[in-house]
Amino acid sequence: MDGDRSVSAESDVLTPQQAPREPRALRRRPVEARPRTLLWLVIMTILIALVLGSLYAFNRFRQQAIANFFAHYKPPPAAVSAVVARLQSVPRYAAGIGSLKAVHQVMVTPELGGRVTKILFHSGAAAKAGELLVQLDDAPDRADLENYKAQARLAAITLERSSRLVGRGFTPRQTVDQDRAALAEAEAEIQKTEAIIAEKAIRAPFSGKLGIRQINLGQYLSPGTPIVTLTDLRTLYVDFTLPSRMRPEIAVAERVDVTADAFPRRVFHAVITAIEPQVSPETRTLEVEARISNPGGLLLPGLFVNAAVVLPPRPDTVVLPQTAVTYTLYGDSVYVIRRSGSDRDGKRVRRAFRTPVKTGREWGNEVAILSGLKAGEEVVAAGQIKLHNGAAVTVTGAPPPQPPAHPSLH
Repeated sequence: MDGDRSVSAESDVLTPQQAPREPRALRRRPVEARPRTLLWLVIMTILIALVLGSLYAFNRFRQQAIANFFAHYKPPPAAVSAVVARLQSVPRYAAGIGSLKAVHQVMVTPELGGRVTKILFHSGAAAKAGELLVQLDDAPDRADLENYKAQARLAAITLERSSRLVGRGFTPRQTVDQDRAALAEAEAEIQKTEAIIAEKAIRAPFSGKLGIRQINLGQYLSPGTPIVTLTDLRTLYVDFTLPSRMRPEIAVAERVDVTADAFPRRVFHAVITAIEPQVSPETRTLEVEARISNPGGLLLPGLFVNAAVVLPPRPDTVVLPQTAVTYTLYGDSVYVIRRSGSDRDGKRVRRAFRTPVKTGREWGNEVAILSGLKAGEEVVAAGQIKLHNGAAVTVTGAPPPQPPAHPSLH
């Protein structure tokens, strides 16, 4: 058995000469494929280098062309609108803030207590001076009045009788004096009762506009109970404050321009009627009172207003449209147009030069130039956004833009 196994094992082991050999075509393929791969790698490398070189050359050419274009490019003159700086009298104002106050305003209240029997007005209605507004119950007082009148009639008759008798010597003089005193007392009670009845008929103390009713029919009113407000809107006071340094420039009877946020497109005119003779120690401001006419009843007491006292104007001041000034955090400036340099035809070129200025008061579409500009200089009024210092410009002749006649409230 062991002999058979050894023979079979030896028969399974093959010598190198007995091992199978590969075909020749398969042994030659790796040798022939290596040169072709190297050739393709070289070709691809050359192609990539050519592409990259072409791109680099194109970018260099483009950059050089752009640089040459901008180096020789001269932009056309910018079209702008221009104005000439002029001398003008500039209005001056002493501006302050304040509120409106009624010249005649009162809360209608009863002087005596009583039950409301009649309400003869409507909320918001107009009332005339002396017009009956509310009637309180006066029936007991009218009864007392009739009683006192009867007593007065009796006292008068008694006095007349005693006066005749005293002349004949039938009655002492003391009786006449007592009867005269009784008559005077009765007449005094009549006047007192009539006054009480009149006080229970609550009337408007002056003409004006009534507010909202605060009582009801049948309600008992104590003395001082609010009934309704009555305000005369024909004339109002404007109370406002000014810095104390403005005291030498303001005086009684000077005009005041008043504006309110409720009526942004209207200017109301008032006249100074009083100036407080002392300065507030807390705010160092001066209180001023002016009277304003309010025929249409538009203005109301308590309304917040801006008040500006009209001062003598500042003469011979350089003035420009507001659109001509460029406002920045670093200061205000304008573009002044001057002749500088020549073009190919030898003509002088107009250029805009940025010039810093100091601005003053603004009103309407105008602004005062306090320094940095002289009268007669030509200034760009519109189109500054496309300019730089020394830019060539051409004036179109178009007028500067104007603000809208009715600006939006939003």
